[in-house]
Amino acid sequence: MRKISYREALNEAIREEMRNDNNVVLVGEDIAEHGGAFGVTKGLLDEFGPGRVKNTPISEEAIAGIAVGSSLVGVRPIIEFMFDDFLPVAGDQIINQMPKLRYMTGGQLTLPITVRMPTGGGLSQAAQHARC
Repeated sequence: MRKISYREALNEAIREEMRNDNNVVLVGEDIAEHGGAFGVTKGLLDEFGPGRVKNTPISEEAIAGIAVGSSLVGVRPIIEFMFDDFLPVAGDQIINQMPKLRYMTGGQLTLPITVRMPTGGGLSQAAQHARC
């Protein structure tokens, strides 16, 4: 039986989706060259390039907004928040936009968005980075 870490499994799953669908993009803070907070996205920039693996400013609401807007034009974004503590910052996009636009348009629009964020890293990273 093959044993890999959770991080490696996530990387393989994202890589597989990006290989299978050119519309899948990865967006988040420090996910390109750095590989994300825990290295989950390491190597994806090298394989898929800066057109599909995008670093963002430190703004979770903007990251979620990018996902909403791009998904409406056929992109399939995978967005990564550095830590789950920052999910509420993107509340308007996640609560009012992502789940409602499909119903507001009678099913004419869909938002194929994946939101990914680590939790419980166990690294004692202060109150704003360690919800657990």
